[in-house]
Amino acid sequence: MHTVGIIGYGAMASFVAKRLACSPWRLTHCIARKGREAAVYAAVGDDVLISYGADDFDSLPDLIVDCAGHHGLRAHAATFLKRGVPVVTASLGALADEKTYQMLQEAAQKGKTQLKLASGAIGALDALSAAKIGGLENVVYTGQKPPASWRGTPAEDVASLVDLKEAITHFEGSARDAALRYPKNANVAAAVALAGVGFDKTRTRLIADPNAQGNMHLISASGAFGSFEFSISGASLPDTPRTSALAAMSVVDRIFRHSAPIVI
Repeated sequence: MHTVGIIGYGAMASFVAKRLACSPWRLTHCIARKGREAAVYAAVGDDVLISYGADDFDSLPDLIVDCAGHHGLRAHAATFLKRGVPVVTASLGALADEKTYQMLQEAAQKGKTQLKLASGAIGALDALSAAKIGGLENVVYTGQKPPASWRGTPAEDVASLVDLKEAITHFEGSARDAALRYPKNANVAAAVALAGVGFDKTRTRLIADPNAQGNMHLISASGAFGSFEFSISGASLPDTPRTSALAAMSVVDRIFRHSAPIVI
């Protein structure tokens, strides 16, 4: 039996906990804020130990999973990495901040372990990473979501999302700027950047579309290897339009691959 600790207790954490219940992995700990114990038990079950930081752990699990977003990754991951515990995260946008990237890289090196990046809501990252070896020149990521998915973001400064009648492009720029300006919406842009030509060279376009049936992601890439386009339309987790169901699934997949005897 493998053990795992989880950071956070939101919709993604709840999804992960349910999938782990019928697996060789046992959820032993949940890191949360003080005073949120009832919410933790409701989300991930009442048989976990609630901790408020890495220093509360008497014994370390085999793996830590970040389901709390950028803040949770910054607050807790480095301590576990330094202690030799690998960390899985879908909060790839946090790595757009150079200080965060360096902090986590140095922590993993010190602990002789890895920060494992879940693919999130997008596919084709293996092809993108392979293409980088042979010569990758141009990468464009386009993210298109319903207006509700962009509420509480800078998109509201561009147009009234409630009254939107047609699709609008509310951001064009680098993946780094997208990830920093849209920390809860642009983790896919960060994933594409990390797999390919980097945060500053990956061109990014974000679109709010009132006719969108789900979250659409498109990668266009070209270089010495040739060219490809990959698109995917994904559903959100129930009641959380900002969180892709596939992103939560990719976290579970990353956990399972950590212990699988054969890995693709």
